This record gives sequence, structure tokens and C-alpha cells, in this order.
Amino acid sequence: MAVPQDGLAFSTFVVGSLPRPQWVRDLIEDRKAGRISGEDAGKLLDDAIPLAIRMQERAGLDYVSDGEWRRESYVKVFADAVKGFKADLFGGGSSQFSSLAYPAVVSKLEPTRPIASEEVGFLRSHTSARTIVAIPSPYTIGRRMWSAEHSTSAYATREEFMEACIPIIRKEIQSLTEIGVDAIQLDDPWLALLVDPDYREREGITDIDHEIEMCIRCVNGATEGLDHLFVSLHMCHAHFNRRHGTRGPYDLIIGALGQMNVDRFAMEFATPDAGGIEVLRDFPADKVLGLGVIDHTDPHVETPEEVVSRVEAAMQYLPKERITLNPDCGFSPSSANPMDLDEAYLKLRAMCEGAGLLRDRHG
Repeated sequence: MAVPQDGLAFSTFVVGSLPRPQWVRDLIEDRKAGRISGEDAGKLLDDAIPLAIRMQERAGLDYVSDGEWRRESYVKVFADAVKGFKADLFGGGSSQFSSLAYPAVVSKLEPTRPIASEEVGFLRSHTSARTIVAIPSPYTIGRRMWSAEHSTSAYATREEFMEACIPIIRKEIQSLTEIGVDAIQLDDPWLALLVDPDYREREGITDIDHEIEMCIRCVNGATEGLDHLFVSLHMCHAHFNRRHGTRGPYDLIIGALGQMNVDRFAMEFATPDAGGIEVLRDFPADKVLGLGVIDHTDPHVETPEEVVSRVEAAMQYLPKERITLNPDCGFSPSSANPMDLDEAYLKLRAMCEGAGLLRDRHG
């Protein structure tokens, strides 16, 4: 089991994305529509992103990201870097996400540029803090961007498409390691969505064991031969505009975690939609927990004492050496997600102050 490199108890992580100022959201839309070139948009984002980095540093985070401000979404970043997709072919998959159109794979995949390596190079040149970068898991890519209507001529099944994504993600992870990122996170919210029977009905999923097995295969394929890395897997119930897309406890999937070749699981626990903390009695003994202690969908700003209470509840099941802290999810996995940057800062600061109280109390 790899552990965080800082050696601190209760290390603090950002999950990845931060709310974008409106002008950055407009810039991303203008870039997508061709109203500004990618090069010119990139120059403006180079000026903006240090603000996101400084905010995290001021909040006190041990591991910082670039806020994912360059991305339209956490999963579309794959389609932006890999040829074979057609944009905006189908909706978000449920009523509250239906306004968010997604690309679908329509031809064989062909990588055209790095997924996140350029982001990481910029991030590392603008901070002395430890860094974390998120990339989508092949399983979530397959669940989100394969369509029976549009994709079968390229990949006859969703599983075949997932298999094609695995070596691309593995190569990207290797590149990120060579650049020197301190922590890599695979985003796999679609694993957690499986616990919700309403979601399974909407998606026509009748064999949950098969889906879990595919997720494990995708994660282990993406990390094969890369055992020296510190890799997290993030899962959540997906959200937009303060509402989760699904709900339910982790009982159906908790047993699968020990079969995955990752070191840490960043999981939602602050929101009541994720069920209770008791499921941690079955958390794998050789993994680190990224405990969600900040509910990003709730406008209430947690106090440091609330953070401490949530961590101490988890300590009934796990020792402090295996507990790290993070928000339940990224604050804005889609650039269109209308969240507040100042609120995110206050929540992150409370989390980090809570970690300080925990270190004082528990060493």
C-alpha cells in the first residue's frame, strides 16, 4: 500500500475541479464554438489558472490541482484529446442532466495529444505544493460516451470500447508520472451510480456483477505495471447545480474495492445521499480512505469542528494513518456547473483547519 508522500496525518486533497468565474466559463464555450482559437484561449487561461492554485494554497491544502479550469468537463477531456468522437450527440442521462450534451464515439480511437500532461506541467511550474491530477477511468468513459445508436459501427459493444480506452489511459498515467505529479486520480463516478436501483433501471443494467467486474478490469488495466505510483480512485453520485444524479449507500460495491490496483479511494460521505459511515467496516485493510468531509452540494459552510466530527466517526473503523480528507466531489466537474468560488474556498479552508485540529488532538 502506497501512502501520501507528505507523511502527514490527515493529509488534505482537493478532488480536482473548482468553480470557474463566469468569464472563464464563457471562454470555454467560445473555444468550443470556434469563436476563439484554442491557442488564444490557452493564453488567457494561463493567466487565470494561477488564481485557482493560489486559492488552494491559501486554504491550506496539502495537494492542489489547477482547478480543471481548462476543461469543459472531467470526462469530455478524453474526447478532446482522442480522435474518434462526435460532439453533443446525446444528453446527460437523467432529467436533471438532460441539458448537458455529450459526445459519442463514432470511429476508432486515435490519440492526438496528451490528456492532462500539459496541464500538469503548467501546474507544477506554478506551485511548490504537492500536486494531484484527475483523469477519467475507462469504465466511466465507456458508460458516458458509448451509445448504441451512434457507436456500434466503431465498437460493437460498450465493453469493447472500454477495452480500447485502457491503453490510452495507461500511457497517460505513465506520462504524468514521468512529469513528476505527486498523485494521480482516476475519476470513476459511474461505479458509485450502480448502487441506485433507479439509475440501473434507467440505464437498463440488469447484471450489476458484470458492471463491477468491468470497472475492476478497467482500473487494473489502466494501472498495470505502474505499482510505484500513488493512485486514487474517486467515486461519487454525480451532481449538477447542487443536486445528485443518484443516491444510495456503497454496500453493493464496497467488496470490489479490495480487488483494484489503487492505493486510495476518495469517497462521498458528507452528503446523506451516500448513506452512512458504517459501510467502512468492510473497507479493504490495505487501502487508504479519502474521506469526503465537505458536502459540495450544500451551501452551508462546514465548521472545522464539523470536519473533525466526521473524521472521528470514520476512526471507529480505520486508523488515522489510513485516513485522508477531501470534499465529497469536485466542486464543478462540468464548466457549466453554477457553483460559487468563494464558497468553495471557505469550505476547503474549513477542511484544512479541521485537519489541523485533528493533528493536534490525535498526533
